[in-house]
Amino acid sequence: MRHPGQVSSLLAEERFHAWTGQHFLLLAITAVGVVAVVWWGRTHRDTPRELVARRGFALVILAVAVGAQVYSLTSGVRHVQTSLPLQLSDLADYTAAFALWTRGPRTSAFTYYVGLTLTLMAVLTPSLGQAFPDPRWFGFWVRHILVVWAAVYLVWGLGIRPTWRLYRTTVVAALVWAVVAYTFNVAAGTNYGYLVDKPSSASLLDLLGPWPWYVLGAMALLLGGWAVVLTLPWELARARAAAGPDTGRVRA
Repeated sequence: MRHPGQVSSLLAEERFHAWTGQHFLLLAITAVGVVAVVWWGRTHRDTPRELVARRGFALVILAVAVGAQVYSLTSGVRHVQTSLPLQLSDLADYTAAFALWTRGPRTSAFTYYVGLTLTLMAVLTPSLGQAFPDPRWFGFWVRHILVVWAAVYLVWGLGIRPTWRLYRTTVVAALVWAVVAYTFNVAAGTNYGYLVDKPSSASLLDLLGPWPWYVLGAMALLLGGWAVVLTLPWELARARAAAGPDTGRVRA
């Protein structure tokens, strides 16, 4: 077990670096929280306590998202290239809060698909220049970790399962976001979602060719992953359950 002083030293770095002790500590918090919120959700699913629990969770996420957004728009921090909530994962902050408040299947699905791909990727491979205890450091980590927790809480904790129909509505929402974000990027000279240009540093997008092919390739990979990895297993399990326990048995 680490001494409190050792934990503090992990956080006391001038700049955040991935795959250091600080990052591993945050990944461990994320993983423990995933297990905890699934267990927590199952203890109160479909009981009178569920409403209070999930709406309390919603208020926490909303407070963190709004607080981080307000701070990013303050003088000295505000920058048109980074301060606006125009990333697809930014939308997941608000869909997560709305899904928790209403138990809505569409917003739950959006949170699930985006939270367990783009948001989780940000947790695993963060691009963060600020260090602890900069408010932007807290904003980045708390927002992203809470969305990942909300996604697993909604699906495995409360049992709001994805379907092909919910997959299609999320795909439509993602495509609408791409059109809106690209239009804003062109008008304002920004690059939200890397829809106009690839990152200046090396990334997986470099393997997908120049614009617009890397955008189309990235979207195809993302939507394909949502279908094959995050939807198909649930649909197969649903089909097996509907077929009944006698499926596959040889009749006498």
